[in-house]
Amino acid sequence: QVQLVESGGGLVQAGGSLRLSCAGSGSSFVVNVMGWYRQAPRLQRELVASITRGGTTNYADSVKGRFTISADNRNVYLQMNNLQVDDTAAYYCNAVTLTREYWGQGIQVTVSS
Repeated sequence: QVQLVESGGGLVQAGGSLRLSCAGSGSSFVVNVMGWYRQAPRLQRELVASITRGGTTNYADSVKGRFTISADNRNVYLQMNNLQVDDTAAYYCNAVTLTREYWGQGIQVTVSS
């Protein structure tokens, strides 16, 4: 079993920065991909960024050049710069192992104009 706990969300003004962290714990597991998703009210959950065990990253077009994903051991981070109002959402940490995927409980990011 894998547990994922997010931290670092909050309220920030447009143009500001936040750093999200996700701590993974539980029985021994090998993660193939870790990532961040977000879901705004009345919208579907969407991929923000992901990183493979080999370090390959992938970003949604809307965040390229502003967000940076990184990882170490079982932890994954999302540095978010130049935040915009449209980035307001609940952000979820995700981990994919050989057998299943896991989700964190989500953390709110609110960007004010």
